[in-house]
Amino acid sequence: MKKTYTILTLSIVLLLASCGSKDKNVTNDNFQTILVSVKDVTTNDNTPFLGVNGKVQAKNKANLSTRIMGFVNKVPVNIGEKVEKGQLLVSINSTDLQAKKAQIEANITEVTAAYNNAEKDYYRFKNLFAEQSASQKELDDITAHFEMAKARLEAAKQMRNEINAQFAYTNIIAPFSGIITHKTVEKGDMANPGQLLISMETPGDFEVMALVPETEIAQIKKETKVVVDVKSINTSITGKVTEVSTSASKTGGQYLVKIDLDKTDDNILSGMYTTVRFPIEHKSQSSMILVPKDAIISQGQLSGIYTVSQSNTAILRWLRLGRTFGNEVEVLSGLSSGESYIIASEGKLYNGVKIRVQ
Repeated sequence: MKKTYTILTLSIVLLLASCGSKDKNVTNDNFQTILVSVKDVTTNDNTPFLGVNGKVQAKNKANLSTRIMGFVNKVPVNIGEKVEKGQLLVSINSTDLQAKKAQIEANITEVTAAYNNAEKDYYRFKNLFAEQSASQKELDDITAHFEMAKARLEAAKQMRNEINAQFAYTNIIAPFSGIITHKTVEKGDMANPGQLLISMETPGDFEVMALVPETEIAQIKKETKVVVDVKSINTSITGKVTEVSTSASKTGGQYLVKIDLDKTDDNILSGMYTTVRFPIEHKSQSSMILVPKDAIISQGQLSGIYTVSQSNTAILRWLRLGRTFGNEVEVLSGLSSGESYIIASEGKLYNGVKIRVQ
């Protein structure tokens, strides 16, 4: 009886194993194979233009601060708000300045009275001296007294001018019409001399500041037409070189070049990073690998590309990218000359998927 059960159990196990094997074979037969197009990695020693990084900024911008210390009474504007020229932006408490001005006004009243009295004495003694009724010593003394009174009055008036100039820094106004881009204070904060309070700029009129290597700066000329690629909004704008720096002592060995952007309807904003393409043939010191932007896969902060393995599967290879040249991007590491990468597919790619090159 035991032999019968043993044989029966062994038969069931073999049957199940056979079924599992059949299911596995069916699954393997049904693995998806994706049709792809590939391109071999090639190096490019020359490019038809020089590409350098740049940054967009407004042509008309201002960072506003104050020369006095005091508590902020009010900040009636917000970031992104449009303001008109002469509009109040920040008001700083001026109680101490008001007290100083009152003291100066009282002093002016005092020295004015002294000046008027000295002036009368001067002309009186001058007439007496002409009539030989006063000595030269008396005239000299009264003249000196009059000049000192006049000097004290002038000094008091200049002190009033100084305090009035200080009042101009208690109310920060817009120097031009524009948009508030940054503010560092709110009502109740303490404002300090030289502290940035408000930043503003005029929208719609932009320029690009670019840094050019010393090996190429000699070829950059004013009035040169360039193409500016704005990476964040995937657009290109034409522009013109307006300034070329002749010193790199403050910019780390690279030379500052300013480009005026042509008017555009694209949503350009200050601070956007760009690639400026100068129409200058650029010879690389080492071989450059360029791949199409469309072939790049982005996952968070990582960038990669699908390559072809020896077993005809797709393998995602992470890359370190460099500069952008039009519709291509430079690969600094991750790909080597002679390898192949996928540029198009007829299905969704993932690591290890079977592919067939068309």
